[in-house]
Amino acid sequence: MDVKCAFLNGELEETVYVEQPPGFVSNKHPDHCYILDKAVYGLKQVPRAWYETLTCFLKQSKFKQGSVDPTFFHKKEGNHLMIVQIYVDDIIFGSTHPSLTAEFRKLMETKFEMSLMGKINFFLGLNIRQSSEWTFINQEAYTKSLLEIFGMMGDSKVKVLMVFGTKLTPSLEKPTTDITLYRQMIGSLLYLTSSRLDIMFVVCYCARYHANPIEPHFTVVKNIFRYLKRTTSLELWYLSGSVFFVQAFSDADLGGCGLDRKSTSGVCQLLDGKLVSWQSRKQTCVSLSTAEAEYIVAASCTSQIIWIQNQLRDYGINMKRIPLYCDFESVIRICHNPVQHSKTKHIALKYHFIKDRVEDSNIEIHFVRPSDQLADIFNKALPESSLTPLLIESNKDLE
Repeated sequence: MDVKCAFLNGELEETVYVEQPPGFVSNKHPDHCYILDKAVYGLKQVPRAWYETLTCFLKQSKFKQGSVDPTFFHKKEGNHLMIVQIYVDDIIFGSTHPSLTAEFRKLMETKFEMSLMGKINFFLGLNIRQSSEWTFINQEAYTKSLLEIFGMMGDSKVKVLMVFGTKLTPSLEKPTTDITLYRQMIGSLLYLTSSRLDIMFVVCYCARYHANPIEPHFTVVKNIFRYLKRTTSLELWYLSGSVFFVQAFSDADLGGCGLDRKSTSGVCQLLDGKLVSWQSRKQTCVSLSTAEAEYIVAASCTSQIIWIQNQLRDYGINMKRIPLYCDFESVIRICHNPVQHSKTKHIALKYHFIKDRVEDSNIEIHFVRPSDQLADIFNKALPESSLTPLLIESNKDLE
């Protein structure tokens, strides 16, 4: 659903004065100015004014605003749920009963001039295919446009993004590549990581050297595009009707960054065994041990788990004891040990909140074998045999 001229519906809370526009200057009062009666495009206040107007309208219509995401609204009628997600002037909505969807459509048309765009197929560069049993999400169209823009449409046999064990290093020499082109390619790839988790680590790894790229960096980036050429149709798959559960994985690569020896964190959270959140990020401090690096990433993963728990409460789902899988047993012992010894005091206190979450039964920390650690894909380059089947090839027969 799209709101036509959405920003013009906003109501300004303050008085705004504007100069007389060229060609419309009054002959009698050329030095006067106008007072805006309503919001117009171009004002910094307009997006906030529009959002406040829409929020007030939905609340008056008995919708509840999300406790975590202020752009999320929901309403329950009996055993059925109606959800609404707002993105500027676009509104995505759905319900567990068709009558609630029709009712919401009529409600919005009474207040705003709307255009119903039907079942969602494309949103913010994401291609979406869905049925009553499954949902597929990919960025195939966006990927093909990138390959065409950067002239990488040729045949490719590349099976991995970066050779296992490859280490990029910074250079003090002058850049030997086109800096502008390198940054354009990295910026384009970063948006692609919203659905392509398999390229996330390598893209973020290359992004660290955007200030002074040299030929080895550029070679890896080109290799990413060659890999994308061969795997254009990879997509995320979400199956409906399965058992509802949440689980998380966390892992760290100690001192993996060649710039400052900071560790790389890799975390992911799954809903019904399907990925819903993932992250690959360089840690903000230098870890002195593997235990410290693993503990820091486990704490970061815990923060995301708490966010997911709070988000699920808006759907009427209260989950406890969410399992967090870590492949380093020292982290598990630290979380369950009530006494802090000298060997753990060097870890920043802000990361120790994970102990409270364990004691509150919000999460449970479990050991997982390194071979089963799903978060490995987010903190190091893996060989082809280790790439997990979290993304599947698009099956055109499902259309």
